[in-house]
Amino acid sequence: MTYRYLTQNALTGEWLSPHLPLKGVEFGPELNGPGELRGSLSPRLAWSHPELADPGTTLIYAERDGMLRWGGIIWQIEPDGNTMTVEAAGWSSYFHRRHDLDGELGGRAPYVRADPCRIFRDVVAYAQSIPDGDLGITVDDTTSKATVGTPAEPWHSRWWETPVLGEILDDLVKPADSPDYTCTTWWDIGRRPVRRIRLGYPRLGSRRSDISFSTGVNIIRSTPVTYSADEYAQVVIATGTGEGRAQRRAIDAVRNRRLRLEHVLDLPEVRGKDVLAQRAKKERAWRQSLGHVEEITVRDHPSAPIGSWQIGDDVRVAIRDQWTNWTGWCRISGYTVRPDTDEGETATLRLDSAAAHQYATAT
Repeated sequence: MTYRYLTQNALTGEWLSPHLPLKGVEFGPELNGPGELRGSLSPRLAWSHPELADPGTTLIYAERDGMLRWGGIIWQIEPDGNTMTVEAAGWSSYFHRRHDLDGELGGRAPYVRADPCRIFRDVVAYAQSIPDGDLGITVDDTTSKATVGTPAEPWHSRWWETPVLGEILDDLVKPADSPDYTCTTWWDIGRRPVRRIRLGYPRLGSRRSDISFSTGVNIIRSTPVTYSADEYAQVVIATGTGEGRAQRRAIDAVRNRRLRLEHVLDLPEVRGKDVLAQRAKKERAWRQSLGHVEEITVRDHPSAPIGSWQIGDDVRVAIRDQWTNWTGWCRISGYTVRPDTDEGETATLRLDSAAAHQYATAT
């Protein structure tokens, strides 16, 4: 297992360093976000890499055994005692530094009953159509059944509000029936880096029966399992726009031989009853499960080699210690790889309950 970290000029494509000598590196992607990379190097080595003095224009990649595992933009270089800390974020972080200055995404909007996947691609296309704004980021051609905008209230992007393009992307993936996204990168046939935003509908990832995580096998640290009725509910009341008798409301409830517990989900921006019902159902499915595992730290192992899973996958997790004997399905919402630790290469997986998500066919 050999890692190296490469840097590149974002505008010219010139390779700046074939092997940036970072130490203490941790990196990884996330669900509906850019993901991040952090590392450090000594001041002496930092001076020999002048590209580090140009954050915002320098790209960085993590390569393992000839395969690109992560890519993004260096945003900050900061002295920290006897080291220089490098912080970077994935491709979608760029759009949080860009605004719609022309309005309606340069004439692409307004939208009526538009697929959010289409708007997502239009946001990226608009940002990269401006001089010095093209990062060469591509977006999957995924389509969804979700819609944005109505004849009565079309979707707009108004220049006088100077909308942040990254916030538009975030809003497109918030509703319950919206697509998922994550950032990824790989080498193409000509050994050029592909900068890609993956879109998935009804979700990214799939249920994985070929890999698993278990205490004493590949989980290397004590993992608490939280059992709490504070957040438990088998009845969810979702409230939307309006006031008094005119307020939109949807209730999702089941009976399961437990004392009835209720939760109110306040969604003041939601107008449609169907959307409220979807959000209530998703929230109820999550709140109805007892026993939550938020993260696990694992080592490289044949049961689940590091890099064998993807963002959004559902995986089987078994926690067995002096406190609990818990087994369940969890969804990977993010992970951080640490190439050099005392236990060797490890990864910390951030997990959500799999109960609230739809399933895609394994590929």
